[in-house]
Amino acid sequence: MQPTRADLDKKRAEVSAMFDGVAARYDLLNSLLSFGQDRSWRRETIAAVDARPGERILDLAAGTGTSSLPFQEAGAHVFPTDLSMGMLTVGKRQQPGLAFVRGDALALPYADGVFDAVTISYGLRNVEDTAAALRELLRVTRPGGRLVIAEFSTPVSPALRAAYAKGVLRLLPFAARISSNPVAYGYLAESILAWPAQERLADLIADCGWQDVEWKNLTGGIVALHRAWK
Repeated sequence: MQPTRADLDKKRAEVSAMFDGVAARYDLLNSLLSFGQDRSWRRETIAAVDARPGERILDLAAGTGTSSLPFQEAGAHVFPTDLSMGMLTVGKRQQPGLAFVRGDALALPYADGVFDAVTISYGLRNVEDTAAALRELLRVTRPGGRLVIAEFSTPVSPALRAAYAKGVLRLLPFAARISSNPVAYGYLAESILAWPAQERLADLIADCGWQDVEWKNLTGGIVALHRAWK
């Protein structure tokens, strides 16, 4: 049975409230839970976006703006956009020079074809309709513009895949002790384990109208970078 509009609205509100609750320590926990790998993953994402001076960059699910700042430093006009007011509030306090925007991935507050590049890091799996979000990102991208998605994925080695799944679960009690919203980290682990593997996501991106889809595995496929063009 297809979810109703009311079901989608309820899930959106729940996800937004969940991220409001973890905003204060979100960046710290990301670093701890990834054993510091988040910094190298961010560098790879920055390189894949390849922001240039004067370009317009949409950073969707930008959270506190940690992912957006390098694009601004590269001379691009970056639009850090997130549904969670908690994340935006913390982000504005930490990065006052960024112009944060509250926006829904399924109804972006931007005109057609205005961005040279659109990117979303570790947020696409939290949107209740992945395909609709990909089509919305396509809508706001100019012809020839590019898409970069950084997301947790499926480790390519069976041994690493098993160790990763067990490791995520073992780290949850630790996250719960220092998080202001322990339940959120249970949800995040479940969403990671349920997320489609690299090739399936690439197929979905192509089905939504993006061209020349490619991906790159990071840390053995724990994270995958998908890139495509309009």
